[in-house]
Amino acid sequence: MARMYSRKKGKSKSTKPIKQVKPIWVRYSAKEIESLIVKLSKAGKTASQIGLILRDAYGVPAVKVLNKKKITKILEENKLRPELPEDLNSLIRREIKLIKHLEPNKKDYTAKRGLQITESKIHKLTKYYKRTKRLPADWTYDREKAKLIIG
Repeated sequence: MARMYSRKKGKSKSTKPIKQVKPIWVRYSAKEIESLIVKLSKAGKTASQIGLILRDAYGVPAVKVLNKKKITKILEENKLRPELPEDLNSLIRREIKLIKHLEPNKKDYTAKRGLQITESKIHKLTKYYKRTKRLPADWTYDREKAKLIIG
């Protein structure tokens, strides 16, 4: 089946190894990794940025294999989870950038289409997060509030 917002087919991507065992080269314990995650989160890093830093700088291939918990779960336990999920936050940032771009470039129809698609993705994610109780049921997306909060 084709992808929804592009003309591509399939889901070609790299896959994680099947083996879920701690690699022998990792020299950090689960407690040390958890404290690193908390430290990086307090420094203002998002969950995906923390994962990249742990992989590139500390040689930790997968936090879930070592800690039996995902990074977001660790942040939630330490009360460091952001109020907006990271994917929703990045979509809102993208929409704000597109709106700023469209103010001087009103004839950029490709950007207008991108804005429509981004709005659609925001509404879909909002419905999902309300259903899974990650966002309150009365939470609504307002573009002006988003500019104040994020921009």
